Amino acid sequence: MKISTKGRYALRMMLDLAENQKDGFVSLKEIADRQNISKKYLEQIIPMLNQSDILRANRGYQGGYRLAKSPDKYTVGEILRITEGSLAPVACLEHDPVECARSENCLTLPVWQGLYRVIHEYLDSITLQDILDRQHEHETNDYVI
Repeated sequence: MKISTKGRYALRMMLDLAENQKDGFVSLKEIADRQNISKKYLEQIIPMLNQSDILRANRGYQGGYRLAKSPDKYTVGEILRITEGSLAPVACLEHDPVECARSENCLTLPVWQGLYRVIHEYLDSITLQDILDRQHEHETNDYVI
């Protein structure tokens, strides 16, 4: 499994919105500038996130985007599944139940199922707020005497 640029940038964009939620609606240009990501690339990611109702949009002069819920309600797994589709480490696990004709006799299937379970548990255990808290903790402990 390899997370694409789309997934990585979507996570960065969501973190930027979480970090700047006190500012209300945030424009894509501001996010693009802070994250050093092409605005055009972000424009390709926005429709996926909008379809999932995890963002709120506002058009016009003060327009932009903001999170629909608080940062502690979004998991990394949720965001990556929206942008990446399946997080399955092998193709045969992309459907439930497994559609592979060999699945009943496959010696390696339990290995891939275990990996899939660990991936989901790990990514679903991390919220946007967790990442922000870790960053804040790192910045707080980063001082020089």
